[in-house]
Amino acid sequence: MKILYCDCFSGISGDMFLAAMVDAGLPEDYLFGQLSRLNLHEFKGIKTSKVLKGALMATLIEFDLAEYEHHHEHENESESHHGNARHLADILGLIDASALPTQVKQTASAIFQKLGIAEAKIHGTSLEEVHFHEVGAVDSILDIVGAAVALDYFHIDRIFASAIPLGTGTVQTQHGLLPIPAPATLELLTAAKARVIPSEATQELVTPTGAAILATLAEFEQPAMQLDNVGLGAGHRELPWPNVLRLIIGERVDSQATHVEIEANIDDMNPQFYASVMQHLFAQGAKDVYFTPIQMKKNRPAVKLSVIATVKDEAALAQVILRETSTMGVRVKELQRHEAIRETHKINTCYGEVSVKLKRLEGKVVQANPEYEDCLVLAERLHLPVAEVYREALCVASNFLTE
Repeated sequence: MKILYCDCFSGISGDMFLAAMVDAGLPEDYLFGQLSRLNLHEFKGIKTSKVLKGALMATLIEFDLAEYEHHHEHENESESHHGNARHLADILGLIDASALPTQVKQTASAIFQKLGIAEAKIHGTSLEEVHFHEVGAVDSILDIVGAAVALDYFHIDRIFASAIPLGTGTVQTQHGLLPIPAPATLELLTAAKARVIPSEATQELVTPTGAAILATLAEFEQPAMQLDNVGLGAGHRELPWPNVLRLIIGERVDSQATHVEIEANIDDMNPQFYASVMQHLFAQGAKDVYFTPIQMKKNRPAVKLSVIATVKDEAALAQVILRETSTMGVRVKELQRHEAIRETHKINTCYGEVSVKLKRLEGKVVQANPEYEDCLVLAERLHLPVAEVYREALCVASNFLTE
């Protein structure tokens, strides 16, 4: 699975994201060709350059736009100010009417939809009435569509992002002077449950366009991955640190966990139901199920349900718990499990046939245990103590230990 990790230590904007993709290997002529399919008459070309940001070399991207004085989005400050205000429908129509690949259209449209929802909420208006000023400008449309083109080019399946630094201060927008982070940015990050960290910056580090890309597409965690490409996209402003966005492209590394432990604390269910819950969990593939008495808030007695299962059975077993118990949610912990080789054999005793479970380590049988249920059946049939049948079976089974 191809994944992308956004290291946003100096924030993120649309042009920083796109510049980092170019730095990672997105061909400039390919990007120009794809963006030209938008049929924006203002768009004349792309200019990229290598710039030094602090001690780091990064790529800076600018668009050649006719008719307007170019003033790109990420200084890290407000979005661009040129271009007429557009409604969401105008932008979506522009994208839909283009000759761009279907996946690119869907990704770009989803980002603008997310932006529209945020703008409508903070301004107290409907989605249809939202006017895009800064994010409706031509270069911001190119940034968002360009981001979708880049993700499609690299065949990115999932996006992850670091914690987002929030600066302080104010920023000048078409809506007047607004606090940093801009309301749309904050709304987008809040809706996405993004992880944020404080920053000493008194300038805008995260723009609405950058926030919209992450809020629409990213998961805010750092994945295990095998690295393939790294790209650094430069912001326009000079900061006390390298003002760049690092994008890391690679393959997702599967977790080493082979098993999971699924847990739920339950304090409001009829105890008679637990037997049925256990039965259904084992039927669904659980390796082990057990109940632990616990004390919850206000010293209320409760039961902790624990299930050991293989990773592939996690989702199905979680659904059993949610369906068969009163809990509103479950916890899942990854486990690594080291297993001995298991074998089952039939042995003949003086009382009848009994199954024996063998445990092998390094090819040697180190344990041989008769199956209790088999011993119980024989004991009841012959009207004998089960312990007597078990001892006989254990004696016969011990022959495996000498092999």
